[in-house]
Amino acid sequence: MKAHDGMYIDGAWRPAEGRDVIEVVNPADEQVVGRVPAGTAADVDTAVRAAHAALPAWAATPPAERAARLTALRDLLDARKDEIAETVTAELGAPLKFSQAVHAAVPIAVAGSYAELAATYAFEEKVGNSTVYHEPIGVVGAITPWNYPLHQIVAKVAPALAAGCTVVVKPAEDTPLVAQLFAEAVHEAGVPAGVFNLVTGRGPVAGQALAEHPGVDLVSFTGSTAVGRRIGAVAGAAIKKVALELGGKSANVILPSADLATAVNVGVANVMSNSGQTCSAWTRMLVHRDQYDEAVALATAAATKYGERIGPVVNATQQERVLGYIEKGVVEGARVVAGGPEAPRELGYYVSPTVLADVTPDMTVAQEEIFGPVLSILRYEDEEDALRIANGTVYGLAGAVWAGEETEAVAFARRMDTGQVDINGGRFNPLAPFGGYKQSGVGRELGAHGLAEYLQTKSLQF
Repeated sequence: MKAHDGMYIDGAWRPAEGRDVIEVVNPADEQVVGRVPAGTAADVDTAVRAAHAALPAWAATPPAERAARLTALRDLLDARKDEIAETVTAELGAPLKFSQAVHAAVPIAVAGSYAELAATYAFEEKVGNSTVYHEPIGVVGAITPWNYPLHQIVAKVAPALAAGCTVVVKPAEDTPLVAQLFAEAVHEAGVPAGVFNLVTGRGPVAGQALAEHPGVDLVSFTGSTAVGRRIGAVAGAAIKKVALELGGKSANVILPSADLATAVNVGVANVMSNSGQTCSAWTRMLVHRDQYDEAVALATAAATKYGERIGPVVNATQQERVLGYIEKGVVEGARVVAGGPEAPRELGYYVSPTVLADVTPDMTVAQEEIFGPVLSILRYEDEEDALRIANGTVYGLAGAVWAGEETEAVAFARRMDTGQVDINGGRFNPLAPFGGYKQSGVGRELGAHGLAEYLQTKSLQF
């Protein structure tokens, strides 16, 4: 697997300032699959300067032309979808079929959605005797995570380019190879030099330098709430806008009228997807006390089927962290009914699909984001109790509600303190805004709401 030994800055691959490199390890077999440069603050500065220089021309480019570049980018990603899937599988460990269906296909759809929005969005509107212009906010510093490495890049870069912004991306150090593929596609799509820039590197060095850089007008970050707090503090000192998509501890609320078997099976699948490394995963399943034992049995059977079907977690540190959470759950009184705290394989960073029963709302596994294939099942007494439990964490990113009647599920969902709720297994919509309440973040991604994050308004009165 070929990796570039430089940074993509100002339309070309350039040598890094330092000699330090990052080894990219396949978490399935612990083999090194590539090496990329570990960028420094100097590399970030060069990239930001290039983005700043390219900003006036790109901001003045007609939206139709920006849409054309995004359309070309979407088509190039589609043409390379097999290579994208294979790359994500190699650096993240996701099963190839999942990489093809999600890690490659979803970013292509999102890129296409912004190509259409760039051509149709109302960048100018009349409000009484005023004309309101929606203008690009400027240079965007995008810091992306490893769990959906290409999707998170596209979800930031595509709307930023559609808005007329220029961008510097710092991808996660665990999964930088697909970011390099993306940079190649951007280049081939004819995006002007300096509009998109890529600096690989470690978070405390390159990431911090990007967040702190005075030439960056907006920091868009996806990752842990702890890091989001630090970025928010840095940006706040400079009165700089942030868009933060952070952690989650989403509730899957199964009301008594629901089809229990379907709700449980879909809920387990949701948690095990991407080896549990999904911020919006429904990691808390809430079941009425009268249906609890049946739900636990169904979840146990469903989780057991995933034993050989999910990939590893991303690295040894993450494996240790997830297994530690399972152990803590047992110590605090949870009952393991599937999986457990022992690593299932000697080679690779695997965690067994795990279901914890008898979990109470105050337990650590019911309050903190585990980010692994671990489901906690909680019982509730009545609907008000279910709502109290669902809203009883610092997070509010996503969730699900199941009921016999859609209106019943909607009524419950409207009272949940969370940014996105799936009703009776509702399908993913790349045009719907995604983002959180409370400590799950600030701002929204995807669709027109995601585009608006990269715009600022100016009004002229006549």
